[in-house]
Amino acid sequence: MLIPFFSIFLLILKIGNLSAQNQNIPETLSSEKKNINTTKKYYDDSKRGWYWYEDPPPKEKDEQKKEEKKEIKEAKKIPSLEDYTTDQLWNMHPDEFSKLLNEIHKKAVQYPTEENMYEYLLIQDIARRKSLAVANVQMAMTQKYPEFDVGKDYPLATPGRNVYIQQTTGEIENKIQNSRDDFGLIFFYSPACKYCHEQAKINQFFYDKYKWEIKNVDITKNNNVSRIFNIETVPYIILVYKYNSQDYIPITAGVSSLDEMESKIFRGIKLLAKEDTIENYSKYNFQKGTTQDTTIYQETKKIKIPKKK
Repeated sequence: MLIPFFSIFLLILKIGNLSAQNQNIPETLSSEKKNINTTKKYYDDSKRGWYWYEDPPPKEKDEQKKEEKKEIKEAKKIPSLEDYTTDQLWNMHPDEFSKLLNEIHKKAVQYPTEENMYEYLLIQDIARRKSLAVANVQMAMTQKYPEFDVGKDYPLATPGRNVYIQQTTGEIENKIQNSRDDFGLIFFYSPACKYCHEQAKINQFFYDKYKWEIKNVDITKNNNVSRIFNIETVPYIILVYKYNSQDYIPITAGVSSLDEMESKIFRGIKLLAKEDTIENYSKYNFQKGTTQDTTIYQETKKIKIPKKK
């Protein structure tokens, strides 16, 4: 009978160990051998073989103690306004103040005592006054430096508002009228859609005013066209640039008024013709160089504050 090679290998190892024990080994080597023998090698046990895996030794309780210490350390300290002066609260960094305000609020909700609610109302009052102070300084600086005043370019007073509407309306109508030969509209509809019938009436008003070409597409008969433009709802209108039929932009999805159509067509023309950037989507030409123009920045300058006597 042939003895398996692995059994022969184990036999040789055992014989070698017995012969080594009978030899005179120095004391230092003997102690090292004892340490080695105390550690059971994986190849000393034929039942385990070469690829035996054992569970790692259990974790000591040190890690558990560390976690407990960490939890104790991270235990939240209930904040109190008694630890701060009014000046400290007033001049506190906004992030820190917001955090403290939130914690005081939570304390008042968790323990709604008279003292806790008073603290919350107190810090909330400081926050209100600080917000008012910031708003007052901003208003004063806007008056002192009119270049930052948006009101001069976007008036709210009735007389100025009337002039603003006249300017915007005139520019929109002129732009649409002059772009009649370069752009067109595609109107997607369904015969069964009542909203589409209403939008068709508004489209007729637009055609009578500007004489634009409007292509009507019935999605029930032209599924391929609807898929090309990814039409999922009707009524739906898109603006098409005739010089590049693949370049288009949606105008309306649903019923839209004539004013809304004109405004979106005006801005769509500027985008497709690359007359302006998308950052200036809402800007009119008469607003170029004003506070409504995102391409203009105020130069950074140091404010000269008079010295106190």
